[in-house]
Amino acid sequence: QVRLVESGGGLVKAGDSLRLSCTASGLSFPKYSIGWFRRTPTEEREFVEAIIRDGTYIYYGDSMKGRVTISRDDAKNTVYLDVSYLKPEDTAVYYCAAIGSDYGLKGPSGYDYWGQGTPVAVSS
Repeated sequence: QVRLVESGGGLVKAGDSLRLSCTASGLSFPKYSIGWFRRTPTEEREFVEAIIRDGTYIYYGDSMKGRVTISRDDAKNTVYLDVSYLKPEDTAVYYCAAIGSDYGLKGPSGYDYWGQGTPVAVSS
């Protein structure tokens, strides 16, 4: 059974930083690209960032560009999303997803597996 588990969310203040983690099990992790999305309180789903299978290319989203860094550690089956200078409008549930391709990572429809999400709340 494939599982993606996000962690690292919580209640923070504007200007703080967070490290979100996405740990996978039940799949051959190096064969999957990993993307991060978020769903805002108004139910909008936004693409944040994604990293391809060998880690050599990153897809950037517009919503948090310049404030996030994605990385992967295949030995730990984990992808990290380091977020800095958090703003109240970053309040959302953050999801990771896995796709067995290096293409089409910005759209949610192609992903094979999704995690349950980790909530981030940013106070002003």
